Amino acid sequence: MASSLNEDPEGSRITYVKGDLFPSCISEDCRRMGAGRDKLLNQREFLEKKKSGEVAVLKRDGRYIYYLITKKRASHKPTYENLQKSLEAMKSHCLKNGVTDLSMPRIGCGLDRLQWENVSAMIEEVFEATDIKITVYTL
Repeated sequence: MASSLNEDPEGSRITYVKGDLFPSCISEDCRRMGAGRDKLLNQREFLEKKKSGEVAVLKRDGRYIYYLITKKRASHKPTYENLQKSLEAMKSHCLKNGVTDLSMPRIGCGLDRLQWENVSAMIEEVFEATDIKITVYTL
């Protein structure tokens, strides 16, 4: 269940809601995907051919699930450069496939230790020339 937060700065493309989404940034080696999620997706192989800076896409029930590949190994830390490349790849897929709404957690900011101020500014920049609405879920 999600509830609205009053965090969006004036003119921001990002809307914040309180709720939970599973992580969408992963490593090339996919080793840290939880067993339950792995079982849910049952398509781990679609991730294994992707490289840092790319996006893996899974279509389920008419929706796309995006996995931003931000680092080579689960033990590595992502770079802002790889995150930006992955966001650009996701934007490209969204535009080609008519996606108008994205929901995501505060990507890269948990164990990966990227700073949300930088990540949110990057998201704003990448999606600024689009009509894509972004909702960020926070706990």
